[in-house]
Amino acid sequence: MEKVFFMNEAIKLACENVLSNHGGPFGAIVIKDGEIIGKGKNEVTSSNDPTAHAEVQAIREACSYLGSFQLTDCEIYTSCEPCPMCIGAIYWARPKAVYYACTKEEAAKIGFDDHFIYEEISLPIEDRTIMMNQITVDEYNLPFKMWEVSSDKTEY
Repeated sequence: MEKVFFMNEAIKLACENVLSNHGGPFGAIVIKDGEIIGKGKNEVTSSNDPTAHAEVQAIREACSYLGSFQLTDCEIYTSCEPCPMCIGAIYWARPKAVYYACTKEEAAKIGFDDHFIYEEISLPIEDRTIMMNQITVDEYNLPFKMWEVSSDKTEY
C-alpha cells in the first residue's frame, strides 16, 4: 500500500507540472525510511536546462537534505521509466530501488523518445551524430595524476 501511495505522489507532481506548464509530464520523489526527502518535476523548458529532469531534480533535493552525494537505503518513485541520463544519475546516487509508472515506449508515443540516445551510446565514437574527438595537449591528464596521488579526496 505504501508503494502505491508514493507512486501516486510522483504522478501527482507530474500532473501538477502539466497544469503549470513548467516542463514535461514527469514527476519523481525520493523516499528514505517512509518519508519523502526529495521531490522533482521536469523543468527543462522553464529553466532552459536540459538536465532538469524530474529524477535529477529529486536526487539533487534528496542529496542536499541528506548532506550526502549518495542515496543509501533510499527509493525513487518516478512517473515514467527513467531516460539514459537519469539512469546514469540514479546509478551514481546508488538508491536501493527505483519504481516507475509509464514506460519509455509510452513516453515515446507522446513525443519523448530517447531511443536514439541508446543507439548513439552503442556506436563507436567516430560514428556518433555529435562529433567527439580527444585533444591531448601537454599535461592533458594532470588532473587525473593529481587525483591519483591526493591524500585529501573523497572516493565515489
